Amino acid sequence: MTPDPILIAETVVLLLGASAFAGVLAGLFGIGGGAVFVPVLYQTFGLFGVDPDVSMQLAIGSSLAIVVPTSIRSVMSHRAHGAVDFELLRSWIVIVPLGAVAGAAIAAAISSEALRSIFAVIAFVIGVQLLIGKLPFTLGTDLPGRLGRWIAGIFIGMVAALMGIGGGVLNNTFMTLYGRSIHQAVATSAGVGVLVSIPGLVAFVIGGWGHPDLPAWSLGYISLPVILIVAPLATLFTPLGARLAHRLTKRQLQVGFGVYLLTVALRFFISLI
Repeated sequence: MTPDPILIAETVVLLLGASAFAGVLAGLFGIGGGAVFVPVLYQTFGLFGVDPDVSMQLAIGSSLAIVVPTSIRSVMSHRAHGAVDFELLRSWIVIVPLGAVAGAAIAAAISSEALRSIFAVIAFVIGVQLLIGKLPFTLGTDLPGRLGRWIAGIFIGMVAALMGIGGGVLNNTFMTLYGRSIHQAVATSAGVGVLVSIPGLVAFVIGGWGHPDLPAWSLGYISLPVILIVAPLATLFTPLGARLAHRLTKRQLQVGFGVYLLTVALRFFISLI
């Protein structure tokens, strides 16, 4: 069946709008934009008749591919403000990618419904935490030692790859629980996105290679047409978000992203009913 030209045009407009929005969020929250792309791409693939058994994996893999350039652009923008904790990133240069590969392997092995459930639950928990604001406790006045960082890095990499995000929402929580400012956490999260997305992208290509239910022009669980449409515009808008991040207060950042995550979680919960 030939897709409706009007449907194609509407979908392209939707993707372009999501690209600009995700690019701003990538710079604003250090998230790489994956939390925007996964639900949008999942719906888009459904409109074009992609097999439901692979649509979520394809959405997550394609999201990680888009996160690569947006995260790189975001960390470069935040670096200009001197807010990135490169010491933490250097300690995670092997650990986070290992977690990302493990997460991608799990995502390729489980069902689309399970992946949507994981995405929705984690987005809901983090969204609620952000809306509550500052937790009534901290885990320390500074980041933990090597072992603690390694455990956190493995966890962040694995969950981020499972969700198709850059890991920024997880790293923001980790760093602020250990006394770091939200602005430094956001800036450093952009670098975490690079460590997650590149190995995650490779793992999703390998995990979906040769799958018979994938649509044309797929490289494993990566949709090449989507990358060509979305990535350039998202990358273009990322510096705007980075500039906004350094003008807003901590509470404004938390509430804005918390509301967005709860909206995304609700949408996925509905899709599971």
